[in-house]
Amino acid sequence: MTSTIDNSEPESALGPLSGLRVLDLSRILAGPTATQLLGDLGAEIIKIERPVRGDDTRGWGPPFLKDKHGSNTRESAYYLSSNRNKSSVAVNLASPEGQALIRALATKSDILVENFKVGDLKRYGLDYHSLRDDNPGLIYCSITGFGQTGPYSNRAGYDFLIQGMGGLMSITGDPDEDGGRPMKAGVGIADVMCGMYACNAILAALNARHASAKGQYIDISLLDCQVAWLINQGVAHLVSGETPKRLGNGHPTIVPYETFPASDKDFIIATGNDDQFQRLCVLLGDPSLPNDPRFTKNADRVGNRDTLLPLLRAMTMKKTASEWIDLLEEAGVPGGPVNTITQVFQDPHILHRGMKLSMPHALTEDGSVSLIGNPINMSETPVHYRKAPPRLGEHTSEILSGVLGLEQDEIENLAATGVIALGAET
Repeated sequence: MTSTIDNSEPESALGPLSGLRVLDLSRILAGPTATQLLGDLGAEIIKIERPVRGDDTRGWGPPFLKDKHGSNTRESAYYLSSNRNKSSVAVNLASPEGQALIRALATKSDILVENFKVGDLKRYGLDYHSLRDDNPGLIYCSITGFGQTGPYSNRAGYDFLIQGMGGLMSITGDPDEDGGRPMKAGVGIADVMCGMYACNAILAALNARHASAKGQYIDISLLDCQVAWLINQGVAHLVSGETPKRLGNGHPTIVPYETFPASDKDFIIATGNDDQFQRLCVLLGDPSLPNDPRFTKNADRVGNRDTLLPLLRAMTMKKTASEWIDLLEEAGVPGGPVNTITQVFQDPHILHRGMKLSMPHALTEDGSVSLIGNPINMSETPVHYRKAPPRLGEHTSEILSGVLGLEQDEIENLAATGVIALGAET
């Protein structure tokens, strides 16, 4: 079952952020993640893209969305993942006329999000200080790899680099003694979390603006965000002075809390307290194991994990993963499967929660595209899905006429001189 979206309601009537306009000069993943969240919550998102090329992620495939003839379009799955609820306007920022259009749009926007290299937009007169005089209420959020200041500020930042420099890779992967190597996460999590922090900062700035009527400048960097969400592992180092090591699927301060082998495949046991460990041992057939002083308390088990885990693994091999998962649920011991992504989107609970959705899309054979849902559930001002990720330049004419009041002959002249691109390119 896939949630099918009815986007017939007027955009202005939807969402807790309805009435707010976001000028989105970001591309790749961190910025688009932040603006997609704002769009899901009702804000109008005007996505500025380069003519012809567009957002870099349009070319980050395969896979690409298939058209009615089964051929690849230029809509990559990567691009589709973070550009819902946006209008695409194709503008050449290198031209003075294009820069003037962006300045005009900025005066009519509440929020601007960009992820250009430090100083790039200042050359075009599109930095915060150049725009705030004409729009004192503008909230301007800059997302970069390393921030606006500091010795690395001029470097380009990509998720993979940040996962390495920010310490995440050093604690991800199998231990050295098992032949393991540092490993990145399977998704661009540094980008995604930076987008989350950026969205939070923007919402806080909006609240501050209610009292002061003033906007402000927000400096968010991927590296800062990555360090911030080292969380318990980072603070463990600061408290103890020790360097956390890779533990594979193990937990640094809870045991047992990792994958275990069943007779057919691995599954997860995640005991969060001593009572759960006692119930686990009953299930495994060794109820006396918690009486061993090496394993009685969680701190004991952490200190003796190398002794305990082989004992548990020998016992979990006696049943299938599904058998263990059913028994764990009955006993109130947290456990579960290690799903493939295919299995995730077949899971009845995931489908019930609306985490797979279908939106209308003009290019596809059946007129729809499948996307991942927003996890926010609000009783009075729910998330709404109004627009599928736009095609490049799909809304250029609509925005320039509707927001800036340009006449059709002005728009056609800008297109003829290469300042903008019109239409929805495939």
